[in-house]
Amino acid sequence: MEPGAARGGGGLRVPEGGAPAALLVEQAEAAGVALLPLDGGLAAYASWRAPGKEGPNEDALALLPAGPGSAVLAVADGLGGLPAGEAAAALAVETLARAVEGAAGGGEAALREAILDGIEEANRRILAETPGAATTLAVAEIQGDRLRSYQVGDSLVLVVGQRGRLKHQTVAHSPVGYAVEAGLLSETQALHHAQRNLVSNVVGSPEMSIDMGPVVRLAPRDTVLLASDGLADNLYPEEILARARAGPLETCARRLLDDARARMLQPLAGPEGRPLPSHPDDLSLILFRRQPRAPGP
Repeated sequence: MEPGAARGGGGLRVPEGGAPAALLVEQAEAAGVALLPLDGGLAAYASWRAPGKEGPNEDALALLPAGPGSAVLAVADGLGGLPAGEAAAALAVETLARAVEGAAGGGEAALREAILDGIEEANRRILAETPGAATTLAVAEIQGDRLRSYQVGDSLVLVVGQRGRLKHQTVAHSPVGYAVEAGLLSETQALHHAQRNLVSNVVGSPEMSIDMGPVVRLAPRDTVLLASDGLADNLYPEEILARARAGPLETCARRLLDDARARMLQPLAGPEGRPLPSHPDDLSLILFRRQPRAPGP
């Protein structure tokens, strides 16, 4: 990125004139939630290290302005158990950010091509520079009232309406994720499945493939959520939707983070004996909502 880009555990730089800067968050330890204005909307973001973890946070975030009314959001989750997961996640968002910067303001087709090229280049760089490392990568391209998702792995992109209607959700690239999509497993069964965290598609593999979603129309009060699997591994889907759909963005983000972290720290039994998930992990998320432009003079 250019020297003016913000980095670290929640730092924010807004250049003179109020234009939002590209923001990268890597290896964060802070337990806060921050807000970032983007052209046409507002984002809340956070990245928390797993409770009790001694190693680095292996997640990374990118919030990237991409021209008038446009932005690109991304969450990467470096694979634990492999070397340099945090380096792979950081490399993925940095490479994507450079590609998006080069296409900012060039229109929808140029931005789409830049995202795809950025993911492909990130894959090549991870294979060459950090052999053996890998990461997931979930990306949301927002242009005005249109959203398109790009996914490699099991990090999440979803869109929920103010009343809780699920308008879009990516499918985890994993045997368990595909089984849920096919109706072979329920969400409850999936959350407690022994192979839930087995990922079958990653950035850092010669066989990587990119799942590009359909165009989704965003209503003014729709909420876009991107998250690493530390969220979906600790909250049921209906719990995520209920916490994300309405209220100030910062409050929604804090509810999601606090409740998921509470599950990580203390497994509990739910209503009627329903088991509640508990999978300690790094947890990163971005929430975004469109905001109407102020009328001109």
